[in-house]
Amino acid sequence: MYQIYVRSFSDGDGDGIGDLQGIRSRLGYLELLGADALWLTPFFTSPMVDHGYDVADPRSVDPVFGDLDTFDGLIADAHEHGLRVAIDLVPNHTSSEHEWFRAALDSTPGSPERARYHFRDGRGPDGAEPPNNWTSIVGGPAWTRVQDPDSDGEWNPGEWYLHLLTPDQPDVNWTNPEVWADLEKTLRFWLDRGVDGFRIGIADGMSKPEGLPDIEERPEGAGATAIRLLAPVDGDPRFDDAGVHDVHRMIRAVLDHYPGAMVVGEVRIGDNERFARYLWPDELHLAFNFRLVQAPFDANDVRTAIEQSLAAVEKVGAPPTWTLSNHDVSRPVTRYGGGPAGRARARAMVLVELALPGVVYLYNGEELGLPDGELPDAVLQDPQWERSGHTERGRDGCRVPVPWEGGAPGYGFTSGQPWLPMPPEYGRLTVAGQLEDTTSTLSLIRRAVELRKTHPGFDGRSVEWFGAPVGCLAFRRAGSTLVCALNASSDLVPLPPGDVLLASGPLEGDLLPPDTAAWLA
Repeated sequence: MYQIYVRSFSDGDGDGIGDLQGIRSRLGYLELLGADALWLTPFFTSPMVDHGYDVADPRSVDPVFGDLDTFDGLIADAHEHGLRVAIDLVPNHTSSEHEWFRAALDSTPGSPERARYHFRDGRGPDGAEPPNNWTSIVGGPAWTRVQDPDSDGEWNPGEWYLHLLTPDQPDVNWTNPEVWADLEKTLRFWLDRGVDGFRIGIADGMSKPEGLPDIEERPEGAGATAIRLLAPVDGDPRFDDAGVHDVHRMIRAVLDHYPGAMVVGEVRIGDNERFARYLWPDELHLAFNFRLVQAPFDANDVRTAIEQSLAAVEKVGAPPTWTLSNHDVSRPVTRYGGGPAGRARARAMVLVELALPGVVYLYNGEELGLPDGELPDAVLQDPQWERSGHTERGRDGCRVPVPWEGGAPGYGFTSGQPWLPMPPEYGRLTVAGQLEDTTSTLSLIRRAVELRKTHPGFDGRSVEWFGAPVGCLAFRRAGSTLVCALNASSDLVPLPPGDVLLASGPLEGDLLPPDTAAWLA
């Protein structure tokens, strides 16, 4: 699966923002890369406070991205290229510009309009304190107070509403049957247009516990940084309430009427047994876990992440999912130290990832070895920047547009000015340049994906571990002859026996250099 952050992939109309027509124009590249399917981030009508994850109309296309005719053309073209298409769904919340929320603000406490959301009286004698101590996962409180009319028609501070993200993204109330019916309508709308599946954002967060109890105080408090957005949420009452499984059963029941349709959820549960519950036969087909994202470049940590990821799905028989990167976290090159070392480690880790059984998700630009863009404060747009009081820079660095060819300012992404500035370093990492370079990260990943699809060593749903030098790991698919070795130490180490199929960097005879991985058969 190849994740496309729509704003940053390819701009078809020159306004500096990626769009659906831009994606259509690059489908040949994605086929060449070896992608089986695409995941598109939200392109629905939105005020763009959170760049589309604040959805005002889930059954439409925002004009900045195109229109429904363009979307239909994208689906048809993708299928002609042998690519399936999954789209993001955001069932935890709406935009504050959604017609439902505007109606809620215009209504009174206790109204049917407010029952679609979580409106509550505040605490304290005058209701001036939030209903509980929940915080937003992007910084600041999770409650905002509204103005309500009194008996004389005067507007005064009134109820509070819940938002696990920004105040512009109010959480909907999943005990309300209208919320259920609306999501089913949305699912069928897109499936009937040819969509092959969905990715569910905050898939562990829709249901809220009765009474909305306080969070027990923790030393770290509630995280607001990008990496914490994906951290395990075990024991946090904001997430993993039992009622969320009813929502997923409804989604699956709809998809089961569309043969071949797939749903994957963003599930941040650290406990393997609770994680597996999302993958029962009548719920999600796949669930993201983020153990590899969170693991540092350390052989023991990487091995533990792999073992736990496999264990989490073993009992339910679902395929594991693997990802090193997405639109919410620092890119691997930067996360692993930046510069030549960071790039070498990112190349090594993508070989480890692609050697594993299950489903691999690549994030656009990851195949180019892009680092985060270093951006001045003045151009930052992620709401985390403002919500944290300018203490958390947010996720803009990993969302800088993809460089395709040519030079500044747009590097082929756009004929205008890109919505985030693209660093000069990206000029050396363009798609056009890397396609012609057999040593490039793009060429490495193309070859790895091809081998993954065609070599018989990539059979088997489990892995067998081998003894390895300190700071290294080696495994193979159970029952196969293909071995993946990673050297995360600072020393040259002997390669395992076998013929080298692919290496993430130059080898030194029969030795595997530091920050390098190799496949052998």
